[in-house]
Amino acid sequence: MTDARLSLLAGLTIAVGLLVDRFGGAWGQPLVSLWAWGVCGLLMWRERAWRPRLVACLVIATAGELVLSLVCGLYDYRLGNLPLFVPPGHVLLYWLGLKLSDRLPARLFRTVPWLALAAVSALAVARLDWLGPPLLLIFLACVRWGPAPRLYMTMFLLSLVMELWGTALGNWAWRSALPGLGWPVANPPLAAGAFYCVLDLLSEKSVRLRRLATAA
Repeated sequence: MTDARLSLLAGLTIAVGLLVDRFGGAWGQPLVSLWAWGVCGLLMWRERAWRPRLVACLVIATAGELVLSLVCGLYDYRLGNLPLFVPPGHVLLYWLGLKLSDRLPARLFRTVPWLALAAVSALAVARLDWLGPPLLLIFLACVRWGPAPRLYMTMFLLSLVMELWGTALGNWAWRSALPGLGWPVANPPLAAGAFYCVLDLLSEKSVRLRRLATAA
């Protein structure tokens, strides 16, 4: 299977999978979970060079979902659980980012931070989303000082599309007020992609640390 076909498969798994989860009845979520894990397994088998980073992404994303959703309560999935398709879905999105980051036009990367700054600032001034500014600062820090700025901006865009699609369908919803602080939060925050940037950064860092430990 070519990269183009595998990218299409990964993208459709996320987009159509959310649709099936929402409207597929009692069997929708189990079927999507089974399919997502199958595609994730295919990626792990095919992409041997990327496998350590994909595995790291899977582990860190699962831990992050447990903390952000079930512990901190930033957002809730429609059944009040952590769907089993979510961890492999993060891997599929991460792999798409890795493949697309070197193919998107440079002009896009020059405008993304400024567009994000304008949109997040507008929502904050309108008192619609106060979680956006700190998330935006995290995103900009990753872009400025992280080792893969093109990847972070690509993931920022991909995750925004996924967040808009998933919340529009009702697969999950962000809390209207930030737990503990009461800040207004948009559904979704436009800068939610910052979480994915941190995920990418931690995945790459964990692989580097593992290589150093192995070499030592």
